[in-house]
This record gives sequence, structure tokens and C-alpha cells, in this order.
Amino acid sequence: MVTLNRIYTRTGDKGTTALANGERRSKADLRIETYGTVDETNACIGLARLHAEPRLDALLAAIQNDLFDLGADLATPPSEAPPAYEPLRIVPQQVKRLETDIDALNADLAPLKSFVLPGGSPTAAALHLARTVCRRAERLAVQLTMVDGEVISPEALQYLNRLSDFLFVASRTANANGADDVLWVPGKNR
Repeated sequence: MVTLNRIYTRTGDKGTTALANGERRSKADLRIETYGTVDETNACIGLARLHAEPRLDALLAAIQNDLFDLGADLATPPSEAPPAYEPLRIVPQQVKRLETDIDALNADLAPLKSFVLPGGSPTAAALHLARTVCRRAERLAVQLTMVDGEVISPEALQYLNRLSDFLFVASRTANANGADDVLWVPGKNR
């Protein structure tokens, strides 16, 4: 269990922060940027939950918890030295749960005949925002894998990829199962 007795420590006043293993890195470090963007995704989901119906709210609540797991995973890079504790990692079951939830929500949706513009209901609009922030987190995570010495688990990348898919399907669910989707009309305003 995490205990937070003090909120400010002053240890980041010079632009660095600590990874879970205690290593100090610049707050501009790509790994920090990646899990910071995961945190932004989580905040967007919290906003969406303000408007979500109970079934969708329950799914989003589980995802918010998973995103803290993902943040812990990204904040604990693998090292050659054995860790003093078992690092928290995203596991295949979390990815599979997202896939199951996507399939369940998608079963009630009408097939798409055009791209969906972000909007519709307040819940859908917030979920679209969360989706775009999640895609940014995924791009950053992929970029991080290209840095020598940096490692991210395949499950962490898979989770981000599935999550953006889930958020898209959930946004359609929040738009009366797609009936209230705002569809793109190519060249409409020419």
C-alpha cells in the first residue's frame, strides 16, 4: 500500500524526478513524458466518468486503476540488478479484459459508414479526448522503445493500443450506441 504523508518534497525543484527505483531523471525525459501522458489519459477518463451511465462507469473505473498499474510499470524500468520488490507490471489478462469489453460494447453498435468526428454527448466528447491523449501516450511509448537502453513490456504497449480502441467504442456507446455519432462528411464545406 502506498502512504503519502507529505505532498511536496522539494526534490523536484531543479527539474528532476525519481523513478520507482530511485533513479533521478529530468522531468523532460521521454520515460517521464510517457507515464505523464498515461496520467493525462487517466484524468480525461475521470472527466468522462462524470457523465457516464453505470455500466460504462464501472468499466472506466477498472481502466483508471489499470492506468495506475501502467504508470507504475513505466516508472520502473527493468534493470540488471534484482529489485528489492516485485515490480508492478501490466499482465496479459488486463489486455484480454479490454478486448472482452470492446467486443461486448461493439456488439450493440451499428456498423460505421463514415469516420466519427469527436463529439456528440458530453460522455462521448470526453472519451474522444481521452482516446487522443491515449494515442499520444502510445506514440511516446513506442518512441521510448527506440531509445538505446530503454525497455517497455509488450503488454504495456498492447494495453495502450487496446485502450484507445476501447475508448473509441465506448464513445460510440455513449452516443446512443452510435445513433448520435457525429459523422464526417468528406468535402461538406467546400
